[in-house]
Amino acid sequence: MLACGGTPEPKFASVKAGPLPTGQSWDGVYYNPVYGYLHVVSQDGNIVGRWKRTDASHWGELSGTIDGNVAHFSWKEYRIGSVDPSGEARGSGVFVYKLPNTDHPIAELDGQYALAESSSVGDWHCVKQEGMKPDLASVNGSNVTEVPPSGDHWQ
Repeated sequence: MLACGGTPEPKFASVKAGPLPTGQSWDGVYYNPVYGYLHVVSQDGNIVGRWKRTDASHWGELSGTIDGNVAHFSWKEYRIGSVDPSGEARGSGVFVYKLPNTDHPIAELDGQYALAESSSVGDWHCVKQEGMKPDLASVNGSNVTEVPPSGDHWQ
């Protein structure tokens, strides 16, 4: 396909879905030192999320589908203050919901993402924050407060 001018597909790690750990929920707020707080809400096998980078330079949103402990999503990120189309990036990604420590179970999202026009993959690892409730409307952008209907996510 590449020789015909097609865009190469990202090479995400091969992940097989398993069950979501007992007593756990995708809903929550997750932290990454670069991407800041990711607010996630799930409903009926779908997921939406919003984040604002720690340096406040960008904010973004994602939506996709959940299969047990794996979420596949599309995302968009916007440069704050930019009205130019070059201030927007988009792509796809995958998260795996994990409980790495059974002694003190703090959930983590172990993920990867790629720009739409690239086969290069980046890591996106987040730690779930205890006691924080997701608030999608608190992140820059329009007030999205519910998960889109099944199959209605960005391409």
